[in-house]
Amino acid sequence: MTRFPHALAPLAVLVGALLAAPAAHAWSALGHRMVGELASRHVNAATQAEIATLLAGEPDPTLAGVATWADDLRDNDPARFKATSRWHYINTNDGTCDFDMARDCPDGQCVVGAVETQRAILGDRTQPLQARRDALKFLVHFVGDMHQPMHANNHQDAGGNKYQISLTTTLAPEAYAKKHYVDGVMGTNLHSVWDYYILGEVGVDKPGHPGLGLQGYADRLDALPWPPESGAVSEPMAWAKESCRLVDARSLYPQGHKLDRAYLDANRPLAEQRVRQAAWRLANLLDDTLGAPTP
Repeated sequence: MTRFPHALAPLAVLVGALLAAPAAHAWSALGHRMVGELASRHVNAATQAEIATLLAGEPDPTLAGVATWADDLRDNDPARFKATSRWHYINTNDGTCDFDMARDCPDGQCVVGAVETQRAILGDRTQPLQARRDALKFLVHFVGDMHQPMHANNHQDAGGNKYQISLTTTLAPEAYAKKHYVDGVMGTNLHSVWDYYILGEVGVDKPGHPGLGLQGYADRLDALPWPPESGAVSEPMAWAKESCRLVDARSLYPQGHKLDRAYLDANRPLAEQRVRQAAWRLANLLDDTLGAPTP
């Protein structure tokens, strides 16, 4: 890999990211799997039995095990990923969080529409098993997506993908982005900061500092008061609006384009809360769709 003089590294990496960085996912694999893992701990027995039937034969037949499937299509089935790529987010450019389905989700092509459509398929026991299995895998992922604030956004930067960041970090990037990591500085974007780095700083191994990993991190979040809110919000559109309002209410857009661990540490409690809320709402959604609802 080409090395740059240290003083030039942040600029060089940032320019490289501007030219070459791919669109980010929501929550990294760790974040999505934590949503699935936590939800699986809180669904009722009838739902657990249905999940086991639907996921039988999967390499990892758990909600955590299938949580990244919708993103993995990018490599495993590019045509299907392209056809479903708009299902991962909802954006509006009017500066408000008043999403309009006709304008911001035409023909149901957004995360709100996708959750509603896939839930209907999952709950329809006349549908083929494969269709219901895929619907479950989509739902685990998309409920997680909706709770990553950059996936329901009102800024004109593709959910933070076009807001470039020079991040000083000791956390190595995911494989696809390694070429943008030079001398401890990562050329990335705000979406990726929320996707990977905020949770990864604690959950992923770093040199000399082992991360918590999936089970350890999930145990830590599950030990907090549960449920993570006074009442479950049941409508996907409400979840999207909630994420959108958090972006500005919590000032998630930094002043300037250079960040370090201080930003990650300051925003981690919110990211962890969103993971927990996503898990709680996913568990409720699956109970209502597959099993006997919790009283």
